[in-house]
Amino acid sequence: MAPGLTFVDEEGAEVVLDASEANALFALTGALEGATVSACPACRSRVVAAVLFVDVLDDSCLVDRSRELIEFADDAPTMHLYIVDDASECEHESWLDPLFDEWIDVVASAGPHALK
Repeated sequence: MAPGLTFVDEEGAEVVLDASEANALFALTGALEGATVSACPACRSRVVAAVLFVDVLDDSCLVDRSRELIEFADDAPTMHLYIVDDASECEHESWLDPLFDEWIDVVASAGPHALK
């Protein structure tokens, strides 16, 4: 399975998509722009608003894993979800937004995947 995206919430729960699922998600949702509140400009890692993420998924016609992702977002303990681009070797040096610190805190405590 080729690496894709990992969705993480603040408690460390994860949903992992492989490369084909991740590519389909980004294609059908306009790269999650409607839900993104902060993103690395060099890769697909980002912070999304959980409520807006559900709206984007509802509007996207994504069927394979959308129900699982919607339930994950609905159960999120905070207003944000954190997405890790597992296929990228990016070190996020150009991600200057203040939410980067929040993203790195959450994904670093959830597992080693973000700190390649």
